[in-house]
Amino acid sequence: MRTNDSKGKRVRFADEEVVRGQGGETHQAASGKTPTLTTQQGIPVSDDQNSLKVGARGPTVLEDFHFREKLFHFDHERIPERVVHARGFGAHGYFENYASLAEFTKADLFQRPGEKTPAFVRFSTVAGNKGSADLARDVRGFAVKLYTKQGNWDLVGNNIPVFFIQDAIKFPDLIHAAKQEPDRGFPQAQTAHDNFWDFISLMPESINMALWIMSDRTIPRSFRFMEGFAVHTFRLVNAEGKSTFVKFHWKPKLGMQSVVWNEALKINGADPDFHRRDLWDAIQAGDYPEWELGLQLFDEDFADTFDFDVLDATKIIPEELVPIRRVGRLVLDRTVDNFFAETEQVAFCTQNIVPGVDFTDDPLLQGRNFSYLDTQLKRLGSPNFTHLPINAPKCPFHTLQQDGHMAFVNPKGRANYEPNSWGEGPRESPDKGFSTYPSDVQGQKLRVRSETFADHYSQARQFYKSQTDIEQRHIIAAFTFELSKVEREAIRARVVSHLLNVDQDLAKAVAKGLRLTQLPPPAEAAKPTRMDLPESPALSIIKNGPGSFKGRKVGVLVTDGADADVLAALQQQLQREGAQMILVAPQVGGVTASDGVWVEADEKLDGGPSVVFDAVVLLPSSDGAKLLASEATARDFVADAFAHLKFIAYDEAAQPLLDKAGIANDLDEGCVTLKTAADVAGFVQKCRQLRWWEREPKVKRI
Repeated sequence: MRTNDSKGKRVRFADEEVVRGQGGETHQAASGKTPTLTTQQGIPVSDDQNSLKVGARGPTVLEDFHFREKLFHFDHERIPERVVHARGFGAHGYFENYASLAEFTKADLFQRPGEKTPAFVRFSTVAGNKGSADLARDVRGFAVKLYTKQGNWDLVGNNIPVFFIQDAIKFPDLIHAAKQEPDRGFPQAQTAHDNFWDFISLMPESINMALWIMSDRTIPRSFRFMEGFAVHTFRLVNAEGKSTFVKFHWKPKLGMQSVVWNEALKINGADPDFHRRDLWDAIQAGDYPEWELGLQLFDEDFADTFDFDVLDATKIIPEELVPIRRVGRLVLDRTVDNFFAETEQVAFCTQNIVPGVDFTDDPLLQGRNFSYLDTQLKRLGSPNFTHLPINAPKCPFHTLQQDGHMAFVNPKGRANYEPNSWGEGPRESPDKGFSTYPSDVQGQKLRVRSETFADHYSQARQFYKSQTDIEQRHIIAAFTFELSKVEREAIRARVVSHLLNVDQDLAKAVAKGLRLTQLPPPAEAAKPTRMDLPESPALSIIKNGPGSFKGRKVGVLVTDGADADVLAALQQQLQREGAQMILVAPQVGGVTASDGVWVEADEKLDGGPSVVFDAVVLLPSSDGAKLLASEATARDFVADAFAHLKFIAYDEAAQPLLDKAGIANDLDEGCVTLKTAADVAGFVQKCRQLRWWEREPKVKRI
């Protein structure tokens, strides 16, 4: 495979001299006025951008004391809250295998069709603290612990298939930049501040991820409606020792869906636990969320001919190039019994793999394998965190390890070492045990970045061009909003200079939104942007809509005298669709419908705003509509639903409410009149589109 190195050189951004690293990354150079970076022992550091590797694309070397010290300090900076992914929510379930994959792997869980493996999944945000809100614009963690018959396998990933950095030595810098600024302790769970964008603007390798995080992928409607990715390239190894490269994907059975930005802000105010509540409610109702595990399988020949390096975590392999093979399903069917004991104490480690799965020399993965175990030791206080029920294997396990803080179980007997002549204790098994794939590795020990990692803009352009016009507008708006919170104009201009290498129209639109008086020159690129990469429809959320309204919620605003026939028809149609009807009333108790029957309400109006629903129905009586028209919360219920492009159904009695909300003259095809119960079916069918995007240019409130 390719092992070519690029050279570093000096460039200038504004009035600051920086060094362009081997992979194209930039960092400030030490000068006469700038002290030289050292380790905690005072040893000068020559390269803070790359970990020490065997060859440009080889594994990370354990003797890299600067790398180990840097991550060791970072891993121990917070207790007991996780440094990243602090706000999480977990659930139990199982993975069911579709068919034997013995051709590719000897991993036991993939051998027998229909076999179920217990699982625990934790979803999370990345940057926010435990008390932050669910709808922050942020990457979502998607971590899966599979309790296999060969031990625990932790597939620890995100809802985005790429990452910000290529080498784990930069992870502390990334998170420090994204977290609250240290002198003021804010902003919380936001990247809209100077430190984050200063870092991004000096790290061209982050630009592809920047496009992803400014897309709607980072404001998902629900954990149930988002994809998951293991990010890195791994290996599968079969019983004959043959290796196949693999990328792991989780595909939601309910399809993908996001909210719009204005809606996200209001959801955070209305229900900061929105994602947690959604997952809890779905499982409690027996509407179990499901994902399919998909594999992208490819060999060494493909890896050598691929336009980008498969070891580069800032890149994807487009699904159109290597199709995804769906091999099983993940079902979440049980909530936790105790949040702390399970969701908080669960410990994921990327190093936890089983025979038949192996690592590659991805430098970000290599660093994670070191860092996760160290983090769990600090956070949970003992190497015996593996004894906690949520972390313990469900298969038999035998070790010689004993003592230490909180040792729940100690091996019995005289010998706690091996080999021993007492006939005690477990022994290794060459036949059954994990064996590392014997890949060939050679090269000098160097702090370098392979030149095959140096193209930072081409896939960012491919991602942007693969979005619909609607999604592109959202990306432009997101960049404009985030950078408007950046105080230093030089940082804003640097980001725009990178965007010029992605797409001219994107960069110009962001610059216009920021009122930059002069467009900066394009950032110097380690490799020129490729303009010939084809669009990848799989990268768009809208192009991959579910075609169903299953799993969604409709908020029905009712008053006394609400049409009982329409209510009954709506309930029937939504049940048939697999969706849920939530009744919102002026008072929490409920209302008396038009047939005189008392109907229980699920939410009081000021506690059930339209932002928490996927579509809304207005079913007041004539008198009720007049009363609601004087209520600000009722007007907001209607106006927000319209502004957030939701489908709205209403009966003729709701006209005063539409007037007061200011939308009576703007009703479009996303607004459906319910004259009789027969009109309900057409409305529910329209809702399968999830949003009426044609309205967006009119409301301009994204």
